[in-house]
Amino acid sequence: MIYFLGIGGIGMSALAKFYKAKGYAVAGYDRTSTALTKSMEAEGISIHYVDDPSLIPDGIEFVVLTPAVPADTKELVYLREKNVQILKRAQVLGMISREHAGVAVAGSHGKTTTTALVSHILMTAGKHISAFIGGIARNFDSNVVIGDEHDDFVVMEADEYDRSFMQLSPYASIVTSIDADHLDIYGDYEHVVEGFNQFVEKNADNGLVVYHAGLPIKTDKPHITYGFSNADVLAENIRIADGLTEFEVVVASDDKILDNLKSLGTIRMPLYGDHNVQNALAALTVCSFLGVSNEDLKQALLTFKGVKSRFDIRVRNEKHVYIDDFGHHPEEMKATLMTARKVFPDMKMTVVFQPHLFTRTRDFMDEFAAVLSMADRVVLTEIYPARELPIEGVNSEALFDRINSRDKSLCSKSEVVEKLKGLDLELLITLGAGDIHALVPEIEQIFDK
Repeated sequence: MIYFLGIGGIGMSALAKFYKAKGYAVAGYDRTSTALTKSMEAEGISIHYVDDPSLIPDGIEFVVLTPAVPADTKELVYLREKNVQILKRAQVLGMISREHAGVAVAGSHGKTTTTALVSHILMTAGKHISAFIGGIARNFDSNVVIGDEHDDFVVMEADEYDRSFMQLSPYASIVTSIDADHLDIYGDYEHVVEGFNQFVEKNADNGLVVYHAGLPIKTDKPHITYGFSNADVLAENIRIADGLTEFEVVVASDDKILDNLKSLGTIRMPLYGDHNVQNALAALTVCSFLGVSNEDLKQALLTFKGVKSRFDIRVRNEKHVYIDDFGHHPEEMKATLMTARKVFPDMKMTVVFQPHLFTRTRDFMDEFAAVLSMADRVVLTEIYPARELPIEGVNSEALFDRINSRDKSLCSKSEVVEKLKGLDLELLITLGAGDIHALVPEIEQIFDK
């Protein structure tokens, strides 16, 4: 029996489903029932929603713990008193990664889409893989790909929170971005940079590190940079044609690793935004290194369906567009809003934002306000606390006052749908990393009517 504390998280659920498919008995606890926990229960995983040690099953081999579970959780305290082996989610992922050639994708933002891209490219090329993705990849309709002992690669989203990615030992690594985030863990930006550099040094000496040009990465490992300028691999002539993003892949390095990419040429994909072009560059580069042909690279990008809640276009017709997005850091949100403006330039933009974490809201109050001020209309909800306790003076009211918009409103999450029903909506975007996405089906019904 493997027992999961916080089984409903996107990363934890992937591991739970993985071990269930491998024949293990799996059970877990989480605070709330969601579509994800219900899908696990349908697969035969026992889950309860009350923090009660008496509900913990017998015969536990080890416990998998997510950092999101508070230290004073009754079940966690009980299990520690009983000296049951408790492993962090990242430790378990590290164990799995060492069984096969690991491909780890890290970054303050962009890592989920890039992880899904790498996984889809490798699958398209006929490679045997397992994959752990921080979102529901539409090509798999899942956050996990379950392979077998014959896997060529295991693809992992490498989370920097709690320095989790230090548990991994990858053969190939990607770093998409490094922003000042999770400062409750790192303290300041310099220590965030230090953490990412330590992660890169975990990469195999005979492997490859791929990172965005201009990032403060310093490594003697074999490495390739990508980006729009001053990089080894570049994207040029970016355009939208026939509803697809097109760009040319240009190699500006003599490194033999990149010989095949020199003849790749034009890429077409159903993703929008400069940030996704860069995510694609990273995935193309690492997968070419892993032996994927140019033909398979092109086919995979053309058939990539994206990730749920990552610029996820839920409604699109002549009068209305509704996009759901996981953006919860100012840089992510800015990329989403700029992309939406570019793709739908003539539509009035309404943004619903649920801030995530008191510490993040405190650290980026002004930056959040500046990004939200890009919208024509803003609907702001209360802060989603996740693992945190309130901080005095840090609340949605303080953020609301800083937003420079004539059309702005503040309401609870439970009031959002009714609020939207009374608005003349053209381009609607919901943003956040909390439970705002639970409203998506109800919001879609507004447009159906």
